Amino acid sequence: MSETADQAAGNQSRFQIQKIYTRDVSVETPNSPQIFQVEWKPDVNVQLGNSAKKIGDQVHEVITTVTVTTKLDDKTAYLIEVQQAGIFTIEGFADEELGQMVGSYCPNILFPYAREAISDLIAKAGFPQLLLAPVNFDAIYAQHQQQIQAGEQAEPSTTH
Repeated sequence: MSETADQAAGNQSRFQIQKIYTRDVSVETPNSPQIFQVEWKPDVNVQLGNSAKKIGDQVHEVITTVTVTTKLDDKTAYLIEVQQAGIFTIEGFADEELGQMVGSYCPNILFPYAREAISDLIAKAGFPQLLLAPVNFDAIYAQHQQQIQAGEQAEPSTTH
């Protein structure tokens, strides 16, 4: 269907970024200053999380959480968590498309902001620079959907 035909049929979809902001930041360096005297061969663990909630008619808050834990041997050098959030107007999309928008498209927009914040916080905490690799939220979302479908198919049906 052409765009004009969609509009005539009332199937106009709209996506708009209303606001992007840092919702929460946490920096912990529990073993400072002693950790600065140890040879820097870190073990870095990065965890990602996403959440979304409807906050108004066709308006959604999406939060991408990035947690970086860096250890030297068994001692934590730093633990940094950033919750990067956005408020998005999303209307005219089918439920499946809406899930993809809040589970993949919006996190793809938010992640570069979180990535920059984490890099800056690590440097301000006195540690060598860390640049997080780009993340393919489309693939993560698709994998999550497959796990949900597999879980639904694996549940045995019981009758009482």
